[in-house]
Amino acid sequence: MSVQERKQRERAERERLIVATARELAEQQGWDAVTTRRLAERIEYSQPVLYSHFRGKREIIGAVALDGATEMAAVLRAATAATAAGPRGRVAALARAYLDFAAANPAVYDAMFQLDGGLAFAQESTPEQLKDAFAALLETLGEVAGEGVHPGVFTEVFWAALHGQATLTRAGRLPAELIESRVELLVDRLAVV
Repeated sequence: MSVQERKQRERAERERLIVATARELAEQQGWDAVTTRRLAERIEYSQPVLYSHFRGKREIIGAVALDGATEMAAVLRAATAATAAGPRGRVAALARAYLDFAAANPAVYDAMFQLDGGLAFAQESTPEQLKDAFAALLETLGEVAGEGVHPGVFTEVFWAALHGQATLTRAGRLPAELIESRVELLVDRLAVV
């Protein structure tokens, strides 16, 4: 291995450490607790080293969001692949997996959809990880969009409904014990099977 390859590997490892530490700190104490100073202390590097990887907290949030999108896509695909209940069952499994992911990873979910990580959505410049997360929704939802309904638009509407449930439930504005009832209603009313 050349010196340059080793340095690139070490740089990538430091970057992963910064992102993982930011995520851990945000999950434990919220995003307000994530500062470059605290991150530098936790990873035992100086702030200039941290700034050599990221220009600031916004880029770190973006990196956490991209990792989260990759994880979410994998979770959604695994959930839909694990059910043999036909299209309706796959849609219900997808909805439950989405809501479970949002509940289990609140700081990551916030990085993905609530905070400004400097990421473009629904544009040519949208990072591949975000496009893939949307594709993971579209793969299942597109098959139940219904005659004459654009699958992408249907997926956006269904996703918006899931996002609303995730954020409102977490905020205590929707009772958590009714999650399953809301999933069933959403699938029954929107999924054309």
